[in-house]
Amino acid sequence: MQQDIHALAAELVRMAEDDHAAAVHANAEDPAAQLRWRRITARHGDRLNEIMDEVGWPTAGLVGEEAARAAWLVAQHADRQLDVQRRALRLMEAAVAEGRAGARELAFLRDRTLVNEGREQIYGTQIAGVREDGSPVPWPCAEPGRVDELRAGVGIEPFDAYVARFRPS
Repeated sequence: MQQDIHALAAELVRMAEDDHAAAVHANAEDPAAQLRWRRITARHGDRLNEIMDEVGWPTAGLVGEEAARAAWLVAQHADRQLDVQRRALRLMEAAVAEGRAGARELAFLRDRTLVNEGREQIYGTQIAGVREDGSPVPWPCAEPGRVDELRAGVGIEPFDAYVARFRPS
């Protein structure tokens, strides 16, 4: 079993590496590049669903910090597989409630899932686009006046500091 867990952890890390390498194509103008990105995220989403069948949410206690973060990244990018995102969200919520996963990552996944459902996000983690001046435009938030308070509660920096990272230098 331990060897299987090591193999699973290595697989998750490879999936995240593949994701990072392909992410540059997510918003590319080249349709073939976009298709490569979609295929990778779909393949990874399918595999994450199988992993959740096998072990539930792959927590750091089970697969290590790097592999757990990789699983979260795969769930984040499973935008065209809302069933996988919702399932990951439910499993991660339970893991956070048990102290086996981080509230910060859960907040990002919750916002991503809400946005993919066409709903308002909670923590302001998802960016809808960029204005002509290069400043980011967040997806609408359910409680915009409380965003920084809610973010602080899960260990996310204030909204203005977060979006400043997206602005061109």
